[in-house]
Amino acid sequence: MKLKTFKKGGVHPADNKITAEMATQVAPLPQQIVLPLSQHIGAPANPVVQKGDKVKVGTLVAEASGFVSAPIFSSVSGTVAKIDNCWDASGYRKPAIIINVEGDEWESTIDRSTKLEKVEAHPELTAEEIVNRIKAAGITGMGGAGFPTFIKLTPPPTAKAECVIINGVECEPYITADYRLMMEHSDEIIEGIKLLMKAVNVDRAYIGIEANKPKAIDLFEMKCYGLPNVEVVALKQKYPQGGEKQLVDACIRRQVPAPPAIPVNVGAVVQNVGTAYAVYQAVMKHKPLFERYTTVTGKELAHPGNFLVRLGTPAKVLVEACGGIPDGDNKILSGGPMMGKALNNLEAPVCKGTNSITIITGKEAIRREPSPCIRCAKCVSACPMGLEPYLLAKLSEMTSPDLDKLEKEDIMSCLSCGCCQFTCPAHRPLLDSISIGKAKVNAAIRARNAK
Repeated sequence: MKLKTFKKGGVHPADNKITAEMATQVAPLPQQIVLPLSQHIGAPANPVVQKGDKVKVGTLVAEASGFVSAPIFSSVSGTVAKIDNCWDASGYRKPAIIINVEGDEWESTIDRSTKLEKVEAHPELTAEEIVNRIKAAGITGMGGAGFPTFIKLTPPPTAKAECVIINGVECEPYITADYRLMMEHSDEIIEGIKLLMKAVNVDRAYIGIEANKPKAIDLFEMKCYGLPNVEVVALKQKYPQGGEKQLVDACIRRQVPAPPAIPVNVGAVVQNVGTAYAVYQAVMKHKPLFERYTTVTGKELAHPGNFLVRLGTPAKVLVEACGGIPDGDNKILSGGPMMGKALNNLEAPVCKGTNSITIITGKEAIRREPSPCIRCAKCVSACPMGLEPYLLAKLSEMTSPDLDKLEKEDIMSCLSCGCCQFTCPAHRPLLDSISIGKAKVNAAIRARNAK
């Protein structure tokens, strides 16, 4: 089998996929859920419920407040306790809807049967109807970015979609939620891919899966037999293979230009396998997005596992279901060790983009004292975007950074993947510095465009 990969950079962190062969469990329902109004890129959703309202599983509780926004649905049945500021994974208190859990009553419009609905059996589903159902169900990118899915499916007139690329890579260490989803719901994912293809009017799809998931590759090749327009692409094991631009390069050998260019500018619409599954459920089962697959993992965790989690479930509920926080010093991440965010409060809830809660020991998390740059250029070789991280970091660390220079050096193309910092022998906090510089440049660009 010939394996494909992207051309520039990349690193090879240890896999640590300790939960890969652990079947998914249904996570316990908490006593109370917290639904942040910002679970997506764009404007926060606006509440349509108030204290004392009764809700069911699947009840709309907040509507989209702008074009780049997404509605939010209750993941439980119960009573709205309040709308208040609550902790989220960012470490800040933000507006959220808090619901007391009472029973488990679902909206009657949701089809809870396990019958597989085939796209071919529903010729009445037009591209417009598919997109409208996805939009109404609050589907966002399930790989972490949280971009409203319907927007990706309605590209601007200047761009034409030629194929759909499905991200089944899951290259981040430790995380196995997407792998379990692929192994347990391959048929639904394939029907979701057909819906995505119909929505953007293309007759070609690629499913990218890394070589460290041979069972998933074999399964999807078997399931796609007889579907000549759907190709399973086996990929070399290399991080960050799951980045949109890297996946486009690996699958169809096209290079996505610097921002504001996006994959559809080179003909590709990229969606995560979790998104494809959510699309199937939304369109075929009338089920809005209110639960997701999430990995809870760590080498010292007593009972790590994969869970089907209701959105709004506090991280502490999942950690307790896995045996609690291990003894000693630990760092708890929302996400994986390369791109995850450290949680400063276990009250932070699982949101649409939460693919993992990862607990790493103090020994794994320790940061060594940085030393002066030795000009080895390893960060340049590792950068999957072909940038010069040492330069971007140095410019960003200046008391008064030259934002024009940073923009010219293409800082906005940085993926925040951490390859540069991972490979630096001097242990310099390259990503930390670049992230600060990128935020400043982004603010300057927004201010300029607002004029």
